[in-house]
Amino acid sequence: MINFRTPQLILLSLALPRATLLAQTPDDPEIARSSLWSMIEQGGWAMVPLGICSLTLIYLAIHCSRETKPVRFGSESLADRLEDLCQKGKIEDAFSAARHDPSLLGRAFTAGLPKFDPASAAATTEKVDETVREQFELEEHNISQWIHYINVIASVSPMIGLLGTVSGMIGAFQTMSAGGMGRPELLAGDIGEALITTATGLCIGIPAMIAYSYFNNRLNNQLVENAQRANAVCESLPRS
Repeated sequence: MINFRTPQLILLSLALPRATLLAQTPDDPEIARSSLWSMIEQGGWAMVPLGICSLTLIYLAIHCSRETKPVRFGSESLADRLEDLCQKGKIEDAFSAARHDPSLLGRAFTAGLPKFDPASAAATTEKVDETVREQFELEEHNISQWIHYINVIASVSPMIGLLGTVSGMIGAFQTMSAGGMGRPELLAGDIGEALITTATGLCIGIPAMIAYSYFNNRLNNQLVENAQRANAVCESLPRS
């Protein structure tokens, strides 16, 4: 006599092994965490400086993102206001407007406008222009040094990874010379160190190169744009 529940039992017996496999997939957080930590441990000593490089890169990226914001350099509204006041000969009002603006453009003219003398406008205008340029150069130096550190990480991280690779290969050859040719499991740790450190160094160096290029271009664009605004303000100063 055919039992109509037999197909259900067969399907259940087929589904149980699959459910067991799914329960043990690498997507399990515990297994994923264990695998990640084991890879870090297998990377050896080189993972310590590489970890420092990665944390430093994150800090520098956040810092450079804040330092290169357009609002820190100047605005079109401030430039137009300063230019209008200077054309009308209202130097004191222009100085007051610049002093109350925290941007680079405001700080530059806060330092430069007091050097303007209507009695010798032609000569003092050059002094204002030189002072403004000095402020822009100082700002460029202060910010570019942080961006340069990102470039250092982009260059050093792959080299540290390569050094870890060399260290792992030396360990592998030492294991082979000690009689590990017939036991591949003895070479797994050394080879794993060689591959993991290389990959980690590249994973840090490539984003660092992209970040360096991005922040460097961002800084240059803001400096050029606001230097043009500063030149327009200086040209609006009375000449006689």
